[in-house]
Amino acid sequence: LTIAHEPSALLPKLLAIRNALPTVHFPTLGIAILSVVLIVALRRLRPNWPSFLIAISIAAIVCAVFPLDVATVHSRFGAIPGSLPTPSLPTFSVEKLKAVLPDGIAIALLGAIESLLSAVVADGMTGRRHRSNCELSAQGVANIVSILFGGICVTGTVARTATNVRAGARGPVSGIFHCAYLLIFLLIGAPLAGYIPLAALGAVLAVVAWNMAEKEEFWSLLRSSRGDAVVLLATFLLTVFVDLITGIGVGVVLGALLFLHRMAESVEIAGGQSSLEDVADDSDTRSHYDAQQATNRDVMVYHISGAFFFGATARVLGVLERVGTPPRLLVLDFKDVPLIDTTAARSLVTFVNKVGRLGTSVVFAAARPTVRRTLNRAGLKPPLVRY
Repeated sequence: LTIAHEPSALLPKLLAIRNALPTVHFPTLGIAILSVVLIVALRRLRPNWPSFLIAISIAAIVCAVFPLDVATVHSRFGAIPGSLPTPSLPTFSVEKLKAVLPDGIAIALLGAIESLLSAVVADGMTGRRHRSNCELSAQGVANIVSILFGGICVTGTVARTATNVRAGARGPVSGIFHCAYLLIFLLIGAPLAGYIPLAALGAVLAVVAWNMAEKEEFWSLLRSSRGDAVVLLATFLLTVFVDLITGIGVGVVLGALLFLHRMAESVEIAGGQSSLEDVADDSDTRSHYDAQQATNRDVMVYHISGAFFFGATARVLGVLERVGTPPRLLVLDFKDVPLIDTTAARSLVTFVNKVGRLGTSVVFAAARPTVRRTLNRAGLKPPLVRY
């Protein structure tokens, strides 16, 4: 397609693409389709092979052998530099500091949000837990150093992170190799990278975007509660139809308001000799564990206190996952948990499934009715767990 000025918003973009359909370039379309078919076929037939790299290499070879007149990295952007620029300090002045400081703060906040968002996506895809402080500190140091070489600030992005994970990455070493490969391509293979067709890169992004759409998780969040559904739909629709910055900003504000609302509703008043059992609903059939069982090597009891929401998920699950020898019975005392949100509940589903494969049964003891309903909506129901 030939589009002079491609708009950023979705609806104007779709309109521009429709108007440009008569100018479709069939060799470019064929390369894109070939790349998608190769990636999908290799992922099904040979899942351990690097399907993205193989598809891009074959597409580049086809474009180099046959005169297809397909846009490549070299033809569109020119020659790729084959060496690093000389490091130098940028000019500094008080006037420049005043001019760029507001934008710098905004970029830093957005970069932190987007990086942590991509880290959460990677956690959901790999089952691991990221370290937020380490992630943001390393990103800040890297951005400062890159300025010395004429670079611009970057963040961890969902697209690149998901592409890396889908290619088989399971740890931070893959990111190091990612940088090493880019350096090798820059110093040695820059002329070869220029032959990569842009249509093949577009095919890779299309496949990654499709794989990122976790439909089951989406519908699960929509069915969990009205508040979570509102936050999800607002963030999703604003991201699609407006832009990512607006979607994340509105989503964070709505999430904060929803959290404050839940904190206000979690206050319970009991008088006289009444206890938590006295305020249970009719459907509450909670069973209680015996504290003396904590001395049994086959039984492990954890008492969780405070609001269990997305901000505390990594810390709580980190403690639970540091258990040495898996016990036969793991009791989670939820008596002092006033509320739990859907994100934390879904994380507990992953944890329960993980320890269940090791032969550990999980009991949620003394969970309040509102907490128990959230756990049930997330999928923590018998026989997966006991209450």
